[in-house]
Amino acid sequence: MPSYNAPFEIHVHGQVLLRADVTFEQLQDALKPLWAYAGARSLADGATSAYEEEPGIQYNAKDRLLQMCWTVSGDDDFRQALDDMCMGLNELAEQGASIEVTFYDAEFDEEEEGPEAQSRDDFVMLFVGPTPAAIMQVQRDLLVQDVINMMERHFDAAELSGVVTEIDKLFTQRFDSLVSSLELGKTPRGPGGAAGGHGGNGRRPRHLH
Repeated sequence: MPSYNAPFEIHVHGQVLLRADVTFEQLQDALKPLWAYAGARSLADGATSAYEEEPGIQYNAKDRLLQMCWTVSGDDDFRQALDDMCMGLNELAEQGASIEVTFYDAEFDEEEEGPEAQSRDDFVMLFVGPTPAAIMQVQRDLLVQDVINMMERHFDAAELSGVVTEIDKLFTQRFDSLVSSLELGKTPRGPGGAAGGHGGNGRRPRHLH
């Protein structure tokens, strides 16, 4: 269990739409890296955030929506818990989603530290989804949003369609490279037969032409 003197306060924030057939037991197992890290014995026990004003980890069964606004004390080893959580949520997600994780340096005091001192604050953006295409779709949409928001300070929105097209080209190239690498890793089934193995579905992310 992380010590209260842990060097970081770690905030996990995001929401993930889950498949209709997902059970609470499956969700509890997928999120075990988080609640177990907090020293809890179950999701219900570990869903409460370190801060009362934060809703913590909640699941709306009606909307099939997992929502996380949850803080825990910890160290860099929490990154492994995040990796394990993402692997679990990939199996349950209906579509791609992003999860923001912020590491706040609990030991850094701006007033006491010298002018050259720097905190160890860190920010990590994680992505989960049922397929690589679904994950790339979320990455693409976030990048387009960020670029458009920045460039609209200088250009009209109608002038930026070419920028979006170029971003789509980059993601199309990345997706095609991924598909090619999966194809190379497959084992042919018989002479001239279709390739075997599992490479996910071959759907392209939307908007990528």
